[in-house]
Amino acid sequence: MQVIEGKYTDADGRYAIIAGRFNQFVVDSLVEGAIDALVRHGVSEDHITVIRVPGAYEIPLVAQGVAEKGDIDAIVALGAVIRGSTPHFDYIAGESASGLSKVQLDTGVPCAFGVLTVEDIEQAIERAGTKAGNKGAEAAMAAIELVSVLKQISE
Repeated sequence: MQVIEGKYTDADGRYAIIAGRFNQFVVDSLVEGAIDALVRHGVSEDHITVIRVPGAYEIPLVAQGVAEKGDIDAIVALGAVIRGSTPHFDYIAGESASGLSKVQLDTGVPCAFGVLTVEDIEQAIERAGTKAGNKGAEAAMAAIELVSVLKQISE
């Protein structure tokens, strides 16, 4: 029996972090967590590109451009969508998620989803490095794992 699973010790590759500026005080912590996780697992800072976009809605378009260029092994998408009193939240969160899913399926470049979709600012802060950990770091770890799995299945 053969078992293929991601190895965090096989993090060699080039990574793009695409981060929304909307709710930047939260997203900056996610970016820091993602960079820290990548570097701690052996990714050279020279192999990490951080790209800032207006918000979570714009992330998929830039992810598609980055993936199609062909020099990135994985994308870490980071943002924060906080529910308000209108349905705007549902449109932004849903389109960001489905757009990133489409990018990875169309291009074969993993897009780790680190876009917070939360009810309030407290939940966002908890997921950006306090009580609930740092979801940016978790997304970076998912990207590392996917790069490793994809390498193994292409051998």
